[in-house]
Amino acid sequence: MKTTKEYSVKIPDPKEIEKEIGEFLSKKFGGEVKIISPASLAQESPAERHSPKKPKQIQFDLKPEELIAYLDQFIVRQDRAKAILATKICTHFNRIKHAQRHADDTEQLVGRIKNNVLMLGPTGVGKTYMIKLIARKLGVPFVKGDATKFSETGYVGGDVEDLVRDLVREADDDIELAQCGIIYIDEIDKIASSRNIIGADVSRTGVQRALLKPMEETDVDIKVPHDPISMFQELERFRKTGKRDKQSVNTRNILFIMSGAFGDLTEIINRRLTRQEIGFGSRIKGAESPDALLRQVKSEDLIQYGFESEFVGRLPVHAVLEQLSEADLFEILRSPNNPVILGKKLDFAAYGIQAKFSNGALSLLAKRAHGEKTGARGLVSAIETAILPFEKALPSSNATFLSVTEALIQSPDHALAEITRAAHDPSAADALKAGFESLVEEEKDFIRDYLEKNQKYLSQKYNLTLTSSRTAIVADFYARNTLDIENLFKKLKLYSDEIKNTELSFYKAHDINIVLEEDAIDHLLEKLIRREMRIENLNGRLNQDFELGLKLVREKTGKNRFFINRDALKFPEACIAGLLKQKPSMN
Repeated sequence: MKTTKEYSVKIPDPKEIEKEIGEFLSKKFGGEVKIISPASLAQESPAERHSPKKPKQIQFDLKPEELIAYLDQFIVRQDRAKAILATKICTHFNRIKHAQRHADDTEQLVGRIKNNVLMLGPTGVGKTYMIKLIARKLGVPFVKGDATKFSETGYVGGDVEDLVRDLVREADDDIELAQCGIIYIDEIDKIASSRNIIGADVSRTGVQRALLKPMEETDVDIKVPHDPISMFQELERFRKTGKRDKQSVNTRNILFIMSGAFGDLTEIINRRLTRQEIGFGSRIKGAESPDALLRQVKSEDLIQYGFESEFVGRLPVHAVLEQLSEADLFEILRSPNNPVILGKKLDFAAYGIQAKFSNGALSLLAKRAHGEKTGARGLVSAIETAILPFEKALPSSNATFLSVTEALIQSPDHALAEITRAAHDPSAADALKAGFESLVEEEKDFIRDYLEKNQKYLSQKYNLTLTSSRTAIVADFYARNTLDIENLFKKLKLYSDEIKNTELSFYKAHDINIVLEEDAIDHLLEKLIRREMRIENLNGRLNQDFELGLKLVREKTGKNRFFINRDALKFPEACIAGLLKQKPSMN
């Protein structure tokens, strides 16, 4: 007798159950609800699980002098600060590259000190602008933060480790690349501890302590424990792979650069220097400028200012930026890479109006900006105040150009009346036009001088020969367009490369080798810049002017290589006629 019941019922297959449930849901809800099997979700392949990832190597080959030459194109003065930053940044990244290539020689090295940088200088001297230029040139992930937004971990406010996570996002989630990035923290002087506060200073001293480990070396988790999105992502990955994935960023090779105005630091430095000079035999010093005092800053001054000694010790490199004079502000405005004047030109260009600034106008604007005591930031305010009446009125008129002169800035109402009168008075219109053309020529002369001074750097950077005729073309290009020098040369290089490519295209199409000489390239560049020819019509123009003629010359003379100069492009028929008169080549 059987003690247990025996069942012959067949146990259903999971796939059949899934199919039946799917059909039921389809009938019940019309396809709006579906069942998804865990098996159908993406799984990691064995190859993905076991294949080790190759560490990426940083691509960096800049030398300090090359980076300084780049900064010189954009930043007025600050030579010492540029030299310090360029040298230490290039050394930092070249050392990373060397360590990656010779890992066996360097991985046992103990006590490596990172060259984190502290930038000191008054507001408006170009601290943030300089770092942004360097980050753009290097092509490494770059994150900018404001020290006033952070608080000690666990309190309300930003967490300093969020900057490291932002670096990963800037690197498109490439952790290896993010570990060789730059973190720039501005307003660092605002987290110096206050001597008047009682209790924990979580927004100041606490932030300094929170920065200590990241500035040296630590691992920062990419996933934030209290972030619900991170939690859901981790759960989803665990459901797919059955493994926990803990990703972190090591800050060993992340360079920290911090900056601040440090308004009262000069008083601390001055007291220290005065105290050292007290006694018999001491020298009586005259009053030193704030710039001269800042250049003598020591770690003890920063500690007295309100920073922890451990924090100051992790910023071994100090770069002091100098206060800008009125002459410096004028040079900034004259610079062809200056974003302030270029931005204002673009404002008017948006309405179809071309604006030019005289040297007298720039000098007056620099004087007004210097009076505001805010450095280069005062330039924007001075220009906006002076130009706003014209930016408001001219878009509603028929004006196509604006000559910003010293007289226009000093008497804006009179200048607007003259522009209005020119719409109905041809003689007044001619006078305004003549004044504008004189400013165009003045700008061309300045750009020609600028190109001659920087000829070597620009020629090497863009691989473009700058002959005297080509320099004049570039100056004309600048005067006719609203571009900075970098974008101008990129466009010019594009045109030049397309012109050289026509030689190859002509050879492939007709089996005839033509060589465009330098003056011919300049002639075509001039046509393209003046919009007398479109770049896509280059091949068609050469085919139309030379195809049949050069084939006839080849049949008669046996020659298959021809040099085309400017005169040949201007008078192709005369060029062909001259070639036909030549004697056949002796093969």
